[in-house]
Amino acid sequence: MRMVRWAVLATVAIVACGTAYVYRDDVAQRLGFGASAKAAGQAQASPAATAQPQGRRGRANPGGAVPVVVTTIGKKPMAVMVEAVGTVQAIASIQIKPRMDSQIMKVHVEEGALVKEGDLLFELDSRTLRAQLGQIEAQIRKAQAQLVQARRDHARYEDLLGKNAGTLVQRDNALTSVKAAEAQLEADEAAKASVLTSLTYTELRAPVSGRIGSISSKAGAVVRVGDNSVASTLATINQINPIFVSFAIPQVVLPDLRAAMAKGPVKVDAIIDDTRRQSGVMAFIENTVDPNTGTVTAKARIDNASEGLWPGQFVKVELTLGTDPEAISVVAPAVQLGPRGPYVFVIKDGIAEVRPVVIKRTQGGESVIGSGLQGGEVVVTDGQLRLVNGAAVSVKPATPAAPSTAAAPPRG
Repeated sequence: MRMVRWAVLATVAIVACGTAYVYRDDVAQRLGFGASAKAAGQAQASPAATAQPQGRRGRANPGGAVPVVVTTIGKKPMAVMVEAVGTVQAIASIQIKPRMDSQIMKVHVEEGALVKEGDLLFELDSRTLRAQLGQIEAQIRKAQAQLVQARRDHARYEDLLGKNAGTLVQRDNALTSVKAAEAQLEADEAAKASVLTSLTYTELRAPVSGRIGSISSKAGAVVRVGDNSVASTLATINQINPIFVSFAIPQVVLPDLRAAMAKGPVKVDAIIDDTRRQSGVMAFIENTVDPNTGTVTAKARIDNASEGLWPGQFVKVELTLGTDPEAISVVAPAVQLGPRGPYVFVIKDGIAEVRPVVIKRTQGGESVIGSGLQGGEVVVTDGQLRLVNGAAVSVKPATPAAPSTAAAPPRG
């Protein structure tokens, strides 16, 4: 009996649910929602029927074309340049030191002044030397008088000997006196020249034209020749016009550089910043290659009347070896580096092709191609990260470079 009762209750519940569902559907139809309810029911019953394509859901389409920026390469004349980092060096850097023990009486130049060759810089105490000079000049006058008297005596004894009124011994003694007086006069004149030379040491003059540095000793300071300390250097003069720029070049460039110098002057540009550069010519190549770095030191002589280059300054150097009349080049970002070396993507009929290339040099943001490309081919310059060999591409215009500074929009 209990089982029959449960069966009757289950049947009644099923009938009630069906009645409620029929009632709900009937009400929906009378209110105008029948079509939407039916569509919803179909969507719930068959979800695969309403699935959207993959591209519409915002996912990448593996079979679609990759957007890239391309450029057509061609042959054009390009300068053959070698870039390096150089150091500015003074052609002559001379330390001004005293050559005698004395005292500085006067300083005739200011620190940092531009001096010319021969300008008086320092004046030392010369009173003792001038006194010695006066003494020697008096000795010279005495020796000259003695020489005149000795020559008169010699002439007199020569005359007496010719008249048989004098002796041979007297004539020879007179000749000896002449020779002694001449030697004494020469010695006194040599002593005078020595003092005059020492007097020049009391006037320290600029040996070259250039810019003087700090002056370590002022008027009244005592200077000594034997002092090897830094303080013994009164000042340093750097010759800066013209000036040297020293830089290192790879040893593989050495034959081309020497060949270019054999034809004539080789141009060198020292780039100070984006707006300033100074030009000169090659002046010197070191006679050996540094085995540790495989480079050769070279120097360029550059006119520096404006003093734009300063000793010790670092500058960028551009060495022009000549001109390549038919160079093939691409922008540097177009070249990619792979396990087997550099390569580029070449576009043919809308398909990307990996092309290995040989880079001769990179200058001015462009890579000069030695082999692997020909003029007229189309190369990808942007968008290579999504490319593979054989991928389809679509060409898009290059994005213009954004300005470095932009005005802020007005606020409402």
